[in-house]
Amino acid sequence: MTVIKNIAKDRILQITVVITIISLFFARPRIEDINFHTLYSILAMLTIIQIFSYLHVLDVLAYKLTASARSTRRLTAIFTILSIVSAMFLTNDITVLTLIPLYLTIAKRHHLPEILPVTLIGMGANIGAAFTPWGNPHNIFVVNRYNVSPLKFFSWSLPLLLVSLTIVLLFIFFVKDKPIPTVPLEDIRISVRPMVLTIAVSIFFFFGVFNIVPAIVAVILALIINPSIMLHVDYALLLTFTCFFIFISDIQQIPFIVTLISKTMFSEHSVFLTSIISSQFISNVPSTILIGKFTNYAEALFLGSNIGGFGSLVGSMANMLVFKSFVENGTVSKRKFFWIFSVLEFAGLLILTILGWIVLDFVI
Repeated sequence: MTVIKNIAKDRILQITVVITIISLFFARPRIEDINFHTLYSILAMLTIIQIFSYLHVLDVLAYKLTASARSTRRLTAIFTILSIVSAMFLTNDITVLTLIPLYLTIAKRHHLPEILPVTLIGMGANIGAAFTPWGNPHNIFVVNRYNVSPLKFFSWSLPLLLVSLTIVLLFIFFVKDKPIPTVPLEDIRISVRPMVLTIAVSIFFFFGVFNIVPAIVAVILALIINPSIMLHVDYALLLTFTCFFIFISDIQQIPFIVTLISKTMFSEHSVFLTSIISSQFISNVPSTILIGKFTNYAEALFLGSNIGGFGSLVGSMANMLVFKSFVENGTVSKRKFFWIFSVLEFAGLLILTILGWIVLDFVI
C-alpha cells in the first residue's frame, strides 16, 4: 500500500501522466518505440541504489570525511568531491537527497554558510552523474539507443568530467574560509557481507547496461540479497520513463512535430544546442529521449543533455531536488538561495556550452 501511495503522490509522475494522456488523442503509441532494455536497466539501477542507501554507505563516508574538516572551505570541498564521486555510482538524485540534508544539519549546528556549499554539492552531483552510464537515466538511454561501447562512452565523459571538476573547484574558493569545530562522528556501521554482494551485483548491472548480460539479471541478484528492498524502489521514476516513451512515440507520429524537430537536427552543433536549450524547459531526461528519436549524433546528444543539466531549476531532476531539500532543511532566505544557485548554474552552463562547442569542432 505504501508503494502505491508513494507512486500516486509523485508530482513529476502526475504531470507526465497528464501530458501522456493528452498525447494519446493525437496518436497511439507503438510497442517498438518503448525501449524495454532501458527500462530494465533503470529498474536494476534503482534496486541497487536502494540497497546502497539501506546500507548507509554514503552516510558513513560523509561523517568519516567531515570529521577531519577544519574550515568551512575544506568542509565544502569534502562534500562537493564526495557528491561528485558518489553520483558516479549512486546517481545524482540519491546523492543530493542524502548529502544536502546531512550538510545542512552540520551547518545549522555550527552556524556555517548554507547557500554556496549546497549549490556546489548540487553541481557536483550533476558532474559525477554525467561521468558514468548509470549516473543518470538519460545516459542509460543514450548507451542503449546508440549501442555505445564502454571505451567510447568514457572517451566522451572524461573530458566533460575534467572541465566540470575544474569549474566547481574554482567556485569553492568563493566560500569564506573560517575555522570550525570538529564534526563528531555518528555511530553508523556497514555490514560487510551485504556490501560485498551489492558490489558484485553492481558489476552485473554495468555489464547489463552495455548489453553484455541481460539487465534483468542484476535485479534478480538484488532480490536474492534482500527481497524486501523491492518495496522501496522508486517505481514512480520507472513509470515516468515509461510515460516519456509513450508520449514521444505519440508525438513523433504527428507530421507538424516531426517537421519542426527535424529542422533543428541538421548537424552535431544543432543537436548539441537543441538538447541544451530544451533541457532548460523540459529537463534533460525527456529532452534526451525526444531528441534521440530524431538524430544519430550520439556524442552531441550526450554532451548537450549532460551540460543541459546545468542552468535552470528544471534543467535536471537533481536541480529540483536540491531546491526542495534546501527549502525543507535550510535556515536562510529561499529567494537568495534561488538567485545565487541560478547565477552559478548558468555560469557553469555558459562555460561548458562554449567548451562543448569547441570539442565538437576539434575533437569529435
